[in-house]
Amino acid sequence: MYDVFGLGNALVDTEVTIDDGFLHTHRIAKGHMTLVDSEQMHSLAEAVAELPKNSCSGGSAANTIYAVQALGLRGFYSCKLANDATGDFFIQDLTASGVGINTNAQLASGTSGRCLVLITEDAERTMMTDLGISVELSKLEVNDEALRQSKHYYVEGYMSASPSATEASVHCLELSEAYGVQVAVSLSDVSMVEFCRDGLTNMLGNGVHQLFCNEEEALAWANSDRLDVAIAELKDIGREVYITLGAKGSLAISADGISEAAGVSVKPVDTTGAGDIYAGACLAARCEGATPAEAARFANHCAAELVTHYGARLRQQDDYLALKARFS
Repeated sequence: MYDVFGLGNALVDTEVTIDDGFLHTHRIAKGHMTLVDSEQMHSLAEAVAELPKNSCSGGSAANTIYAVQALGLRGFYSCKLANDATGDFFIQDLTASGVGINTNAQLASGTSGRCLVLITEDAERTMMTDLGISVELSKLEVNDEALRQSKHYYVEGYMSASPSATEASVHCLELSEAYGVQVAVSLSDVSMVEFCRDGLTNMLGNGVHQLFCNEEEALAWANSDRLDVAIAELKDIGREVYITLGAKGSLAISADGISEAAGVSVKPVDTTGAGDIYAGACLAARCEGATPAEAARFANHCAAELVTHYGARLRQQDDYLALKARFS
């Protein structure tokens, strides 16, 4: 039995600190995720070649599943990689945490996906992503049996950028409904809402159990500048809706009403992965019997800790259990 089965891009994240001038010079939109091709990625990698870096297996859903595993539950991840050094690194790094992975994840030729995470002094992260072979993720990479044995199916909204990945997401949605697995979806980034809405709509089907987004994504989905309007619309999609509000905390919307989970006062140095660990912590808490409101408070606690460090993960896997113990 797995607690959370994840589907998403397999990327090796490389984090580097830059200044706003770098973004201006390279005409990069600050604070968002931008898809680039392999040639553009090579050019950007050369531009930061002399700067200090840190790499780890990543991708939004991979970070969420890692958090689930590190918090003491069991996670599985279906993804697609190339048979190259980047793919080797991803598999070794993720499986070392105990996360299960599909056995056919790395059979393809080509180039594995990479994400260059550019961090500015205000702790904002800007992601330049080359999906590589991950853009070809399909239902062939879905481990149906692992999904059947899971409590939750979690998918990142970034899947909506690829027709085959969207098809794989819908396949998982249909299997989850047949198996009685709860479905959780993250909108992931405002660019997905704005440019890949049809794919997201297919991934959401007739509604999901948990829907994760931040305030900007929620407003973009509703095409409104009023959060109450966005909440009303999102409630029709998710039985539980979790909206992160940055330093202000988050909202948990469910049949019990709207609960405000206050933010935790910290000095952020890097917001990379904050939404990912929020979703992982929330799902882990729900798996262990927490109410939506309690899960949101725990997720705030975890996200607040993460943003005080560089990178999309805490330094060591044991740090997650220590964080969990401090909350209790």
